[in-house]
Amino acid sequence: MLKARFRLSLLAAVCAVAIASPVAGQEREPPQPPEKLPKVQRGQDIDFLFGALKAAPDAESAKAVEGRIWALWMISPSDTASLLMSRVRTAVEVKNLDLAVTLLDSIITLRPDYVEAWNRRATINYLRKDYGRALDDIRQVLAREPRHFGALAGLGLIMQDLGEDKRALEVYRKALEINPYLPRVPDLIKSLGEKVEGRDI
Repeated sequence: MLKARFRLSLLAAVCAVAIASPVAGQEREPPQPPEKLPKVQRGQDIDFLFGALKAAPDAESAKAVEGRIWALWMISPSDTASLLMSRVRTAVEVKNLDLAVTLLDSIITLRPDYVEAWNRRATINYLRKDYGRALDDIRQVLAREPRHFGALAGLGLIMQDLGEDKRALEVYRKALEINPYLPRVPDLIKSLGEKVEGRDI
């Protein structure tokens, strides 16, 4: 019952934002995989990589580990999914987001276990300001990979755009705990922390 009420209140907030004037900062995009990914093998120990990411001594080391994590997430579960994902990239490059979503719908129907298809669709739905669907996709990502710092950062952006600053702050902190070198997130935490919790005296 409580979950249903929360979902209704969240959908109401989404609708309110959809008809309101544009929110400052909506052009922001959640973290995405780098264009050039390192070569990795399926089955590589991702738990070890997350440990290395958290313990990285500097941003350069963290970026190298982060790239390997993204590379594992991006491994396609089938040739068909791989082909469709390449077409998604092309559609996004020419800014045909509707086609990109249609292609991602097909990938998810074929391979609902492909986490990165859910994450990519969440990002595109966010860019289309379709927050309801973006939130649904992020839930699917985090159900399959709770450590997905890209999806968590995206959830923080949505919560912030919806005016849920306290929730956004919690999510950003969780994302930064997993990946201490996420770009822009420390600044978002600082500004939101001052807004939600007040400045330190």
